[in-house]
Amino acid sequence: MAGIAIAKMAKGSIGMPRLLPQVSDLASFWKLFTTVPILVTAYICHFNVHPIENELKEPGQMRSIVQVSLVLCSIVYVATGLFGFLLFGEATMDDVLANFDADLGFGTAINDVVRLSYASHLMLVFPIVFYSLRLNLDGLLFPRAAVPIAYDDGRFAFITYGFMLLVFMGANLVPSIWVAFQFTGATASVAVGFVFPALIALRDVHGVATRKDRALAWAMILLAMFSSSAAIYSNICDMFIDSSSTR
Repeated sequence: MAGIAIAKMAKGSIGMPRLLPQVSDLASFWKLFTTVPILVTAYICHFNVHPIENELKEPGQMRSIVQVSLVLCSIVYVATGLFGFLLFGEATMDDVLANFDADLGFGTAINDVVRLSYASHLMLVFPIVFYSLRLNLDGLLFPRAAVPIAYDDGRFAFITYGFMLLVFMGANLVPSIWVAFQFTGATASVAVGFVFPALIALRDVHGVATRKDRALAWAMILLAMFSSSAAIYSNICDMFIDSSSTR
């Protein structure tokens, strides 16, 4: 995406896109908050920190690993958004990779490369996210299990294949990835990223939280509630507007 955008900029075939959002009424203002769940969803994989830390030979490296990961992910996200919007402008779709279905002037081979890279990305990321989902779901469904799920083939297969079927059906039934990210980001992602860590700090079982920690925890909860409510409200309004316009 960056290579194509830079090549087109060198040729002068890319105009300057609109850099700031258009806020014309109250509805467009609330719509700005629909981006918050997307950003939150992009940074909530920290539930994998403990399983990954247990696999490290030197667990003390986890802090530097997290810091480097956050920096690299931020660079990738910013570069994708910047070059994607420079390349496609107002025609940028919810999933920017869907824009590569059109001919960009460099042949159709690059579109196939993008699809293959996207498929490879999903294949590599899915097991990491699914690992935590399966482990926590097993604890909820079978809290009194005598053996861990790794040693129970029947339980392992039941949870794995059952949820893979649900994920596959959801991926085919949800009309847009933006809808999925918005609603899950405004509910589950906000809870995992802001509310639950703040509640742990407020509970303070070990008595280590300071007054500043408690104030920050309350600020996180209030911010999460506000952004989540605004995003859900805007999403529902957009859905009703789209359905009425279709009719």
